[in-house]
Formats: sequence, structure tokens, C-alpha cells
Amino acid sequence: MNRLEVAEPSVPFARVLMVVLWPAFLMACVSSGVIFSMVDPEELILMDHHIHLSSLGFYTLGFLVFWFLGTVASSITVLLMLTGRTRPA
Repeated sequence: MNRLEVAEPSVPFARVLMVVLWPAFLMACVSSGVIFSMVDPEELILMDHHIHLSSLGFYTLGFLVFWFLGTVASSITVLLMLTGRTRPA
């Protein structure tokens, strides 16, 4: 009977980190460009209150949020890739 075992990662941590962060960075660039070409940051209203932040602050915050979401998605992909390996018994 074959058992599912977690394989030891043979890839250095720095390489895994770049595999996660680089696609997330590219997606953050594209997402920020698409969202902020359709939405004006100065007209954003959250719960009937205007948010007092400069346009550059909104762009920065939006970029960081999109980068964080991309990092989470890429991390889950790497996690699934590393734990899905099996060794023959």
C-alpha cells in the first residue's frame, strides 16, 4: 500500500521566496493599473465617509494589498506543489 509522504524541499528558500513574490508583484502591477484606471481615488467613499488620503497614498495602499493577495495565492500554490509529491513504498 502506498502512503502519501511529504517530500523534503530540495529547493533553496530564497528561490521559493522569489517564485512566490515575483508573480505576485507582476499581478499587483497589472491589478493596480486596471483598477485605478477605472476608479478615481479621490472619489472613494467608505461607509458614507470620504477617506482623507492622497492619490499617491491610495495607489501605494492598493498596490500593497494586491501584492499581498498575490503572495497568498502564490504561497498556496507552492505549498500544494511541495506537499503533493509521493514516494513509492
